[in-house]
Amino acid sequence: MTETLPATAWTARADLAALVAALDPHAMGNCRYVGGAVRDTLLGVPVKDIDMATQLVPDEVVARLAAADIKSVPTGIAHGTVTAVLAGGPVEITTLRRDVSTDGRHATVAFSTAWQDDAARRDFTINALYADPRSLALSDYFGGCDDLAARHVRFIGDAEQRIREDYLRILRYFRFQARFGSLPADAEAEAACAALAPGMKGLSRERIGWELLNLLGLPDPAATVARMAELGVLAQVLPEADAAGLPALIETEAREGVPPDALRRLAALLPADPVLAIQVAARLRLSIAQRKRLASIAARSDKDAEPRPLAYRLGREEAVDRLLLSGRTIVALTDWTIPRFPLKGGEIVARGIAAGPEVARVLRAVEAGWIAADFDDARVPALLDRELRTTA
Repeated sequence: MTETLPATAWTARADLAALVAALDPHAMGNCRYVGGAVRDTLLGVPVKDIDMATQLVPDEVVARLAAADIKSVPTGIAHGTVTAVLAGGPVEITTLRRDVSTDGRHATVAFSTAWQDDAARRDFTINALYADPRSLALSDYFGGCDDLAARHVRFIGDAEQRIREDYLRILRYFRFQARFGSLPADAEAEAACAALAPGMKGLSRERIGWELLNLLGLPDPAATVARMAELGVLAQVLPEADAAGLPALIETEAREGVPPDALRRLAALLPADPVLAIQVAARLRLSIAQRKRLASIAARSDKDAEPRPLAYRLGREEAVDRLLLSGRTIVALTDWTIPRFPLKGGEIVARGIAAGPEVARVLRAVEAGWIAADFDDARVPALLDRELRTTA
């Protein structure tokens, strides 16, 4: 077992040292780093967010930060969370808690001073790791360090009980398995997820959508998504899904050097049906921009044009989406700027065509020829002459 958190750039931050001095001026050990920052540092991956746990109640946290001229925001003070605004980024500080009751979506908690109470209410062993901010000594109450070394994602305590506390933990389990896990996966966890999957129907759609997109945005979630389908979990949150097409898309993304994109991968799970795509996007409470993009991807067809004409018509992003989903290359779009059609309606009117539908028709015809000529502006005068002769 690793006993000390490795020193890194973030653990040496001066603003974090000032925060610790404000919360624990006499080194009584009343605050510790917890969760993702500890886990990711042990794995040697970049740390995004830093969270702290403390024995201090929220009002005391606020008072001590104020005395040290550190700005605080009561982001979740009713649940024990205060955010300290630091030069290097915000830090969430949460009072130790223990669960009093849960309903599968929300928990009623009480503040505690016992570190193990707080650890026991967390979801996975690899997320229940604490580090002293001064000595970097680790506190590991449930074997999280050993699980992290083995890439084993395991619920704390009884898996079914933990899921019944919050059914979103099913999706969190698979997201963490895709990100940190190895095979074979934890049998107890998988069995509990499969048995309790129907309970996810009571979750908010926003929470489900957030978890799905975060899972799909990982480097290679294909095996995990396939396992979710096998266990009947995927059908509970995305009954339209077919996991079979996801591996091919991920392979194409890698071949073309394109970063993972969660929305594109969501489209790979769905039929090429724009109406259905809009329904799914609405159900998952996606943004308007995401809904439009998902519908556009779902309108893909075997008759889609070559890369550049497709990008000209749809825009680069949606063209790339469709091309990758069909397994085609996007090389033709590399370092290519989508051009502007150089002909204006006024130029056609100046050549003797009355303003109206005929001008629009000529524009469309010349534009089609210009696209077919690989967007060669030099061809436009001849194309226009030809079309005007036809009109005459």
